[in-house]
Amino acid sequence: MADEKGLPAEKVLDAIESSIAAAYKKEYGERGEVIRAKLDLKTGELRFWRVKTVVDASTVRFVGQEEAEAEEREEREARKRRRDEEFPEPETENRLPRFNADRHILIEEAKSIKADATLGEELTFPLETHEDFGRIAAQAAKQAIFQRLRESERESILAEWRGKEGQIVSGAVQRFERGHVYVDLGRATGVMFANESIPGEHYRTGERLRFLVLAVQEDTRLPGIILSRSHPKFVAKLFEMEVPEVADGAVEIKTLAREPGSRTKVAVASNAEGVDPVGALVGQRGTRVMAVNNELGQEKIDITEWSEDPEKFIASALSPAKTKSVEILPRREARVYVAEDQLSLAIGRGGQNVRLAAKLTGWKIDVRLEARPEEVQEGGISGTQPADPDADFGGEDVVDTYTGKG
Repeated sequence: MADEKGLPAEKVLDAIESSIAAAYKKEYGERGEVIRAKLDLKTGELRFWRVKTVVDASTVRFVGQEEAEAEEREEREARKRRRDEEFPEPETENRLPRFNADRHILIEEAKSIKADATLGEELTFPLETHEDFGRIAAQAAKQAIFQRLRESERESILAEWRGKEGQIVSGAVQRFERGHVYVDLGRATGVMFANESIPGEHYRTGERLRFLVLAVQEDTRLPGIILSRSHPKFVAKLFEMEVPEVADGAVEIKTLAREPGSRTKVAVASNAEGVDPVGALVGQRGTRVMAVNNELGQEKIDITEWSEDPEKFIASALSPAKTKSVEILPRREARVYVAEDQLSLAIGRGGQNVRLAAKLTGWKIDVRLEARPEEVQEGGISGTQPADPDADFGGEDVVDTYTGKG
């Protein structure tokens, strides 16, 4: 079982002992008791103890039977309301727990048993050994062991995946449900929601693909690993895997704009003297960009050099179109003039090229013909709301910002 669940043997043994203690309590114990069990792995012998915590008037409340029953009713009703209507927790956090003779022992009595007993210490009292458990107790043991194993497995998976957010992982397509794709990641199952898949991409059961880990949900029965192939960071991380210069920081992906399944624009800069950032991402005979391209299902990728000079950067962002001049206007707007044979290329199909260039640079771009500068071109204007002229639009933050989803 330890091998199957990927858990330490001690965790499994602890779950077994807890389940046997639950069975003993169900058959022979009282409701408020805390019982522990020990299984001897060599002889199979079972031993049981009742555990009591040392308390005094400063750590517990002493209430009468009627008051205790009223509090229990109130707690049951509060639990039911929270379950049915998602009510907040009752305001009992600062209230001391009630004294329960089955699980508490007063310090005076504790010192008569153990002279150096202290508040909060746990004292154990041996119980009669039983090995004959009824059907209900056996069912309680079964439920307890499964619950403990699920909790241990969940903690183990969380520990493994908590540090993988924002990383690339490989998994096999498992099944499809309402447009969502469930992916086998080994010990965990990931889900790629319909809006996180690449438009037009078709998946087959058993197909192995790469995914970006968007988030790890911890509030579910088993951790939910949320995956994406449409997020801009997916492209950035693929380049990091394929290009050593990006991985070691010699080349930096400054900004990235993406329309998944269609086109991506990447702006890169060199942090090391003598390193060509565009050439590093393209690779010899285009091998590196081709490897990323194949993973994205032939999505077109434009790689441009980032520049602090807005005119130069905007002209570069509109590639493969060649610009004649760039006029910088107030409120982070720019007017770009091109030759007639470059107009359709600069605007792109459905305005895609100018739209992605605007996202990449953070500037509003207006593409016009050099011969007719006063004439506004259809689909030639694109851009977000005017931004702070001094805003820093470099680095990974922009990869998160320009998701194309809002």
